[in-house]
Amino acid sequence: MVTVTEVKTRAQQKAFLEFPLKLYRDNPNFVPPLYGDEKKMFRKDFVYNDTCEHAYWLAERDGKTVGRISAILQRASNEKHGETRVRFTRFDSIDNPEVAKALFDAVENFARARGMNAVCGPLGFSDLEREGLLVEGFDQLSTFEEQYNADYYGRLIEACGYRKEVDWVESKIFAPEKATAEKLHHLSDMLLKKFNLRIGEAKNVNEFLKKYKDGFFDLLDVAYEDLYGTVPFTPGMKKMMIDNFRLIIDLDHVVCLLDEHDTVVCLGLCFPSIAKAVQPSNGRLTPAALVRLLKAIKRPKVIDLGLIAVAPEYQNSGVIAVIAAALSDMLLEDGVEYAETNLNLEDNLAIQNLWKRFHAVQHKRRRSYLKELN
Repeated sequence: MVTVTEVKTRAQQKAFLEFPLKLYRDNPNFVPPLYGDEKKMFRKDFVYNDTCEHAYWLAERDGKTVGRISAILQRASNEKHGETRVRFTRFDSIDNPEVAKALFDAVENFARARGMNAVCGPLGFSDLEREGLLVEGFDQLSTFEEQYNADYYGRLIEACGYRKEVDWVESKIFAPEKATAEKLHHLSDMLLKKFNLRIGEAKNVNEFLKKYKDGFFDLLDVAYEDLYGTVPFTPGMKKMMIDNFRLIIDLDHVVCLLDEHDTVVCLGLCFPSIAKAVQPSNGRLTPAALVRLLKAIKRPKVIDLGLIAVAPEYQNSGVIAVIAAALSDMLLEDGVEYAETNLNLEDNLAIQNLWKRFHAVQHKRRRSYLKELN
């Protein structure tokens, strides 16, 4: 018999955090989140508490944890989109329909009790979190920014009455041919002159953040306004994002375009991949893990694309080619093998067309599901 219990105690919180670590202990493609960051969900000062109500459950059978799930009532998202939804996230389970149904029943009851009429996901508190269920690419190493899951998850979710709402695709991007790179740089220079734009400069990360952080948050709010799953940035979210940037950002992997008024109108932000650095310690920042992180940041073999945003008035201008030219330089750096795009909505033609300038291999697909409640 399967029993589902809401997470309340510290022991239950620990079991919730560690269940996926145990479930995927022997899977070489699973990449854990930072354990300390995940623990923050249970704190009273958690950054999303001002816009969200959330709950967590564990499924047990014969005294053993066999699954987990979380529900999020993201009020800011519902208000923005005029919806009455609850998100599910952090769903992990053994391959058992009874376990999955019991977990999703808990989420759906949570939603109904609050007058909501639909459940969607996997979606986190915001698009800064891991989102989407892996439905293709189970033999690929996950990025640090996204969650890995076994191939049976989709079957379990669909058996509970969920259907596809949106898909994202992910690709590996390899360095372009020399002639292509030269064309990209020529086009980039031409566009900068045509629109009187310039690349923002800074001596170090702190100066960069001081000069441009307000501008790029304003840009992200406008550029991502209509994208699936996005929510407006709160002061707490901004601080969290900046704190995380300071740890791994490298100015060689950032492109910030400014207009003649010094307004940020285009942004491309990449990170060194830390996936393999956090695997051995299960996401805990041990001394050995810190050494691996520093090495990965200083000499990256893989680059993860974090954010690409273009102001609405420039979205059909072609200035995204400036980002493409900068990315080609990153891919030609010593030791860099390829870049991971992370999630791109499958119907985002602008970003899909950008990757056609490179040798791109689509290797993963993720899905967000929706179930309307009676």
